[in-house]
Amino acid sequence: MRFNLKYLLLTVALLAIEIIIARYVHDNIIRPFIGDFLVVILIHCLVMSFFKVNLMAAALGVLLFAYAVEISQYYHLVYVLGWGSSRFAKIIMGTSFSWTDMLMYTGGIILVVVIEMLSGKPLRINRKSYGVFH
Repeated sequence: MRFNLKYLLLTVALLAIEIIIARYVHDNIIRPFIGDFLVVILIHCLVMSFFKVNLMAAALGVLLFAYAVEISQYYHLVYVLGWGSSRFAKIIMGTSFSWTDMLMYTGGIILVVVIEMLSGKPLRINRKSYGVFH
């Protein structure tokens, strides 16, 4: 583990943007698309705030997590678990599956990888290390 202030500040900023979108934006573009695009970037930044993880492992882990949450919506997991009356659980887990959401998650992670690589971060921190944590 390690702490990275830059990523934590990005996490807080993205969380603020997500809250603003959820609370005040009720349109047909930003709320349904940009929010999903940004959420995987937010999760990536959160992971990178506290763990020294190689870029590809972090990106794939976040993307698979987002896919798993979306797939859980297809199976109405929030209701299966008996949390359907919890507004918080429904907001966090979601209630409706969308292929568009999967596409937005993928686009968000692609942007993360491109930005990280352009900023000089290698896909793997150490060529000889194939583990997730370094």
